[in-house]
Amino acid sequence: MRRRSGIAALLALVLLAGCGSAPSNEAAPPVARRAPSGLDLVTLTIEGHGRSHAFTVEVARSAAEQEQGLMNRRSLGPDAGMLFPFAPPRPASFWMRNTLIPLDMIFIRPDGVIARIAANTVPMSETPIVVAEPMTAVLELAGGRAAQLGIREGDRVSWED
Repeated sequence: MRRRSGIAALLALVLLAGCGSAPSNEAAPPVARRAPSGLDLVTLTIEGHGRSHAFTVEVARSAAEQEQGLMNRRSLGPDAGMLFPFAPPRPASFWMRNTLIPLDMIFIRPDGVIARIAANTVPMSETPIVVAEPMTAVLELAGGRAAQLGIREGDRVSWED
């Protein structure tokens, strides 16, 4: 009698194990990547003159996030940065108040082309760095990084957002 109940229990377990849902062919929705700052992270690529380089950048979307920017940061990785998107495009003016490290500011036109690079900006300076034509975004990288990688005005910037 025991043997039959043991077999019945084993058979019940096998049947229950097979009752799970079948794997779905639907792709899971992408998981938003977040920086320790709480900002979204996106992959951004700069291409030009036969080369391409990818960065992982934080996106400062709101006015408050853009005002804070990279203030009070003590370091920035070589392939990290911060993107300041503008919708609609507008002239851009930045300064380095409370920014402790030198930055390269890359001003991006609506067509994705780099209009200007303000290289190695001076930490803590309140002198405005201005581009009068409408920009779709400004990218900040560690100071000197654009020159190290050969990034120049006229190169193209793209990102998935």
